[in-house]
Amino acid sequence: MIPLPLAKAAAITAGQLADGADADAVISGPVVIDSRRVQAGSLFVCLEGERVDGHSFAASAVAAGAVAALGTRATGAPTLVVDDTQAALAALASELLAASACRVVGVTGSSGKTSTKDLLAAVFGADAPTVAPENSFNNELGLPLTVLRITDETRTLVLEYSARGVGHIRHLCGIARPDIAIVLNVGHAHLGEFGSREGIAAAKGELVESLPDDGTAVLNADDALVAAMRSRTRARSLTFGTDTTADVRIEAVETDRLARARFGLRTPAGNADISLQLHGRHHVANAAAAVAAALAADVPLATVVEALQSVTSLSPHRMQMRERGDGLVVIDDAYNANPDSVRAALQALVGITGGDGRSWAVLGVMRELGDTSDALHADVGADAARLGVDELVIVGADAAAMAEGAQSVTEWQGRVRHVPDAGVATQLVATESRPRDVVLVKASNSEQLWRLADALMEQVPAGADGGRG
Repeated sequence: MIPLPLAKAAAITAGQLADGADADAVISGPVVIDSRRVQAGSLFVCLEGERVDGHSFAASAVAAGAVAALGTRATGAPTLVVDDTQAALAALASELLAASACRVVGVTGSSGKTSTKDLLAAVFGADAPTVAPENSFNNELGLPLTVLRITDETRTLVLEYSARGVGHIRHLCGIARPDIAIVLNVGHAHLGEFGSREGIAAAKGELVESLPDDGTAVLNADDALVAAMRSRTRARSLTFGTDTTADVRIEAVETDRLARARFGLRTPAGNADISLQLHGRHHVANAAAAVAAALAADVPLATVVEALQSVTSLSPHRMQMRERGDGLVVIDDAYNANPDSVRAALQALVGITGGDGRSWAVLGVMRELGDTSDALHADVGADAARLGVDELVIVGADAAAMAEGAQSVTEWQGRVRHVPDAGVATQLVATESRPRDVVLVKASNSEQLWRLADALMEQVPAGADGGRG
């Protein structure tokens, strides 16, 4: 973090120092919302939830090394008292960013944001000091907390911008305005909130609208709703995709037996061949977006390619492939799910399965799809059947339409089981799977299906150590 005297923090937030807070003390450590993550020099933010009130942990946070707490009332420990902790966080982040030399690279989209964020972090980090979000820190709390991690040395700040309604991204851009704005796609995620893909596009395009005139919009040429966003900014645009008009054009995509992609790129800075170590063809578009963003910032193409090819893993629970000692492969992609990301994961699954192993897809509910939820779940189930998944396990009552969709594909030779919960699903897969099978686990984050993936891996025979990368 860029060092900030507590007195200046009070001025920025229109707050008052209470309970012995030292105006000359300097916030130099991370700003945190979890008292267990306090370090020397931290500022501890007291959030009030339904079950836990952060103000109760202020004293222990200060004892652990925090300079002060940030809260809406006195705590008995040194505290910066403000009217609204979330607004205060935003003000601190905006002030520190404005005083820095950082370029901001922002990314949004219905799917792929966090994976692309990880690729951007690798690409820009190979060129200069870079800060990127932990996991999916992309909302009104996560974004300013990420901004506040910058230092005087940071040259690129990568940020995710999420939206659950019109105006959300515009608000986030008021905290951290992007210099480079990437829009990956407009899919079906959060369709319940927006009502239509056009509504989603209206919200996602707020990132592009926030660009300064000398900024760059990085847009998916293969998605008509995204490509049309170039009319929403006076900034220049760079496009990526397979379309022949794309500035960064994807060509000749191939995948190996582990669904790792090899492909060519034609770019304004020259051509390149890239071999990713990540699993899933869908990472090709994410990588092309990262290339376009890096080229917009004048990062050398050779640096970009080398960085992309060195990435071996992404944030947790995103196409995380592990091989058990007996050869069972588990793909944990359970952090989140929408129709587009589930289809991409299913395609990767059937691409990875080989030899005498069977493909298993353990799928749970996809939340926030509104009135079209049952139809979209049925479509995904039918897609799993058409792709030839051998064993389909549907978890939970809310996902029942997936099973119905799979059963509607009469030519499918596989099998579907609908189970009530993750515990039953875990027992079923653990009992019936066999070495060389490949098990994909995917659902909305609220379902925590990664616990099933972890449970399967815990059955590794003693002394065994497998891994496919």
